[in-house]
Formats: sequence, structure tokens, C-alpha cells
Amino acid sequence: MPSCVLAYSGGLDTSVILGWLQDEGYDVHCVYVDVGQPCEDRDAIMEKAHNCGAKSARLVDVQEELCRDFAFPVLQWQAKYEGIYLLGTSIARPIISKACLQVAKEVNAEAFAHGATGKGNDQCRFQLAAEALDPTVKIIAPWRIKSFRDKFPGRTELIEYCDVKKIPVKASAAKPYSSDENCLHISYEAGELEEVDNCGVAIPDFGMGVSPQDAPDKTEEVTIGFESGVPVSVNGEKLSALKVVQKLNDIAGRNGVGRIDIVENRFVGMKSRGVYEAPGMTTLYAAHLQLEQLTLDRDLVNLRDRLSPEVARDVYYGFWYTPKMDSLLAFIREAQKPVTGEVKLGLYKGNIEVHGRTSPQSLYDAEVASMEGGGSYDQTDAEGFLRLMGLPSRVQGTVRPREY
Repeated sequence: MPSCVLAYSGGLDTSVILGWLQDEGYDVHCVYVDVGQPCEDRDAIMEKAHNCGAKSARLVDVQEELCRDFAFPVLQWQAKYEGIYLLGTSIARPIISKACLQVAKEVNAEAFAHGATGKGNDQCRFQLAAEALDPTVKIIAPWRIKSFRDKFPGRTELIEYCDVKKIPVKASAAKPYSSDENCLHISYEAGELEEVDNCGVAIPDFGMGVSPQDAPDKTEEVTIGFESGVPVSVNGEKLSALKVVQKLNDIAGRNGVGRIDIVENRFVGMKSRGVYEAPGMTTLYAAHLQLEQLTLDRDLVNLRDRLSPEVARDVYYGFWYTPKMDSLLAFIREAQKPVTGEVKLGLYKGNIEVHGRTSPQSLYDAEVASMEGGGSYDQTDAEGFLRLMGLPSRVQGTVRPREY
């Protein structure tokens, strides 16, 4: 029999796809890539895969690598898709593809199957990553196959199938939205969230923190340490990349930080509405930006800011394993070398305040910046500076006077 690996979450879509692939004549090797899904029972998911007839089922833990080699470089870029989305799902897809292909080599599977729909971004991320790593790989995307769509035209039919087969899934007719979880964030889509005139943050059962309204009535301070732009400590405690994210998820989550509601432009061309929560990463972005303001010069930050939206787009679209991204990641590693120090933040009901920042690489000189006298800055120098800066305007104003 032909065999394939299935990127298996145990959720609604992949539970159905496992059975469908077997009906199509495949031996299916389920691969649960552990990216730190906070609300999932791993043992139960593995057991369900075996009970549903998988040829094999294994868990591959990539949490540390995800934070260290994928999320933190994107953080260093301050990359946010369309100015708001921290790319939690997008960042995880290339490492999931890599883990699945590694298993495929071990079990001699000829195909890589996933449950991403033909309307969404994840099909792009999975396939672009997989084909960059193995140009010969066969991709099976059931949602792009007409016979599968005819059998399961919508989520209602998927849920009914699971009900009949007694397959436990979190989706239901009452709460039909879809969630994607990892240690960086949780996303919520579909169901009631497809209507854009409602309050998105009031609909999902959030899994990483409380609402701002339910957060404590007291500011909680947290200090985050960085070395060369990489988060390395929380409240003075040295931690691994994963532990930093987990610690801040707990702290920021209980203070209602990191929920957004966005209507975004998908790679395939349509607009979609999503609700996201990313308490730890939201806090890291805020702290990292403050430390950059202290340690990086203006021109370097301006260049980074011009390139950052392009990095966000490429991550969002799925172009991770490309020469362009390799080069951009090499650039940001060099650019971030001075970004070392600590930032103290105050978290209060979803808000983030800056309570202090220090760095041995600080470019801030209080004597130069002070409104008081003294320091090495001579205000007389500004006269010549402005005469030179204004020269083009004076010449143009003489030749082409403006009305005023």
C-alpha cells in the first residue's frame, strides 16, 4: 500500500482526513508536531490516532527550536503582518513541514498530507516549506480534492462524521469556530467569527489568559533581559527560549495582555477575520522595541522598519526556506548585536507600560539630550546645520515662489 505522513493535530479536520486517507488506500503515519499547544492532551491525541487506524503515530517536540530559531528572529525584526498580527501560526508551519518530512524519510512515506483548506494560508506555508526542503515530495491536500469536498462540503458534515464515528473533537455545532494552538499564540477563526460586525474577543473560549476586564486591579511588573536582541531572562532568572515564552505567557496572560481582532488579507487574495491571543510574544515585542530605542542608531532602525513589513509578508505567505529569508536573518543577527540589557514593564488589564530600561550599549546621553545647559552639544552648531539642510528649499523658493 502507498504510505503518507499526516500532519495530525487530532482536531476536526485531521481526524476526518485520517479516515479518508485510509479509505483511499494509504497507510497513514500520523505526526503530531509538538509546538507547545497549551490546551491539548498529547497522550489522548496519540491514543486517538492509534484507535482510528493509523499505521504509526508519533510526537515530535520542536518547541525549543520553534522559539529559538523561528519566533525570536521574527521578533528581532519587529515583524507584524499588516501592522498587528504577530504571525504565531505562520511561524510554526515551516517547522511542522520539516518535522513531517523527517519522519517521512524514516518510514519511507511517499507523500505528505495536511488538513489545510484550499482557501487558506496554511496550504501555502506547508507546501512552500515542504517543496523547498524536498522538491520531489508529493503533497496531499484533501480540501483541494473535489471528491473530498463533495463528501464534506462544510464543517457541519465534518462534525456529523465525527459524531457518527465517536471521534472526540472540540468543535461543535454550537461552537463551530476553529482554533490553532502553539506556545506562541492561539488563533480562532470560522463560525460566528466569519461575521465581522460582532465583538470577536467575546466569542472564543480563550486558552492562554483572562480578559482585560477580569484581570487584577493592580499593575504587575516584569523585567525582561536580552542579549543581542534575544530574550534570555525574566525577572532576573536565566531561561531557555521556550521557558521565556512560557513564563511570559503566564504573567501576561493573567493580566489580560495580547488579544487582537483583525480582518486580514490572505495570501490567496480574500479577506478573513481572525481573533488571536499572544500574551507572551506581545510582551516581548514591547520590551524588545524599548531596548532597541536605547541601543540602535536612527539609520539602522529606519532600514529595519522599511524591511520589516516585507519580512512579515514572507513569513505570512510561507517563504521561510528561501535565499532571501536566509539573507534577511543574517542581516538581523548582525544588526541586533548591541541590543543587550533589561526592560521593566508594567502590565495592567491588557495594557503595557514602560517602567524602565537599562543597557551597557545605551546610546542615550542625558547630558547631550538635557534641556539644561552643559554637555558636549553646542546649540550654536544648529545654525549652520539648518542653513545647509534648508539650502534646496531656499533655492527652489527663489526660482518657484510658493503662495502663502
